[in-house]
Amino acid sequence: MKAHYLGHVVFYVKDLEQSLAFYRDLLGFTEVGRVFNGAAAALTSGRTHHELLLIQVGDAPPLPPGRRLGLYHIGIKVGDTLDELRVAKKELEQAGVEINGMSDHTVSQSLYLHDPDGNEVELYVDAGEAIWKNNPAAVLSPIKPLRL
Repeated sequence: MKAHYLGHVVFYVKDLEQSLAFYRDLLGFTEVGRVFNGAAAALTSGRTHHELLLIQVGDAPPLPPGRRLGLYHIGIKVGDTLDELRVAKKELEQAGVEINGMSDHTVSQSLYLHDPDGNEVELYVDAGEAIWKNNPAAVLSPIKPLRL
């Protein structure tokens, strides 16, 4: 067996409408439908039938901050150029979303933030693919600060 790509992510969320305001309205995913009597929504970027499924579960104990087992973050590609990443940063700031970090990973450049439920989200643009195709180990390059 060989994995083709990561197909989708499912999040349990406290408030579906609040999460839709983030993923659909701010980040630009398209809602394709609801299930479970409207308590869950499927979203797509257009690459496939859905990349995100959000399921409302209401209040749940918060996860402890810092290192722990489980999901660390998801990465969402938001363009192909640093100018597109700058536009994303500006839109996030205008929406009042706190950006927790910015990194240059050599193979990509990234912004880090949290969704309404505290899940870390990486918004990124890829550097030229020749960088990692010619040197696959470039993905392990030291992380550098990013200034936009």
